[in-house]
Amino acid sequence: MDANVLHSLATLIRSNRLAALGTLRDGSPFVSMVVYAVSDDLTSFYLHLSRLAVHTRDIIADPRLSLLINETDRGESDPQTLARVSIQGDAATVSKTDSDYEAIKNLYLKKFPDAEMRFSLGDFDLNRIEPKSARYVGGFAQAFNLTIENFREAGKV
Repeated sequence: MDANVLHSLATLIRSNRLAALGTLRDGSPFVSMVVYAVSDDLTSFYLHLSRLAVHTRDIIADPRLSLLINETDRGESDPQTLARVSIQGDAATVSKTDSDYEAIKNLYLKKFPDAEMRFSLGDFDLNRIEPKSARYVGGFAQAFNLTIENFREAGKV
């Protein structure tokens, strides 16, 4: 991938706040909306989820998931040309005793300051998703399979 594609991927991920979260519920797909923060190098995505939420119970039962981040449709052109990235990975809870917990919490709160109160609730956990594979579509005839190294490269631009 060239530098322009990597820059577009990084911009898409960094400029959005919402993602569609796909989990498995009793072996069938389930999709919900979540907000996310991302590490500077784009290799870890963070969700702050309530264990009371259905999608969190799905993740506890089976940590495999997918995140879809897409360019906003403004109704101005063919929506099939909108940029999007679909990320597959596993969720892992970031324990409050992990050495990087506070740094991740601060990263999340920098993006979502209104979420601070939820960190005091006992049913919320930070979850880390590291991409195992991904597919980036940057527009018409611009589709790429991604590895973790591609995310790392994009994080540098």
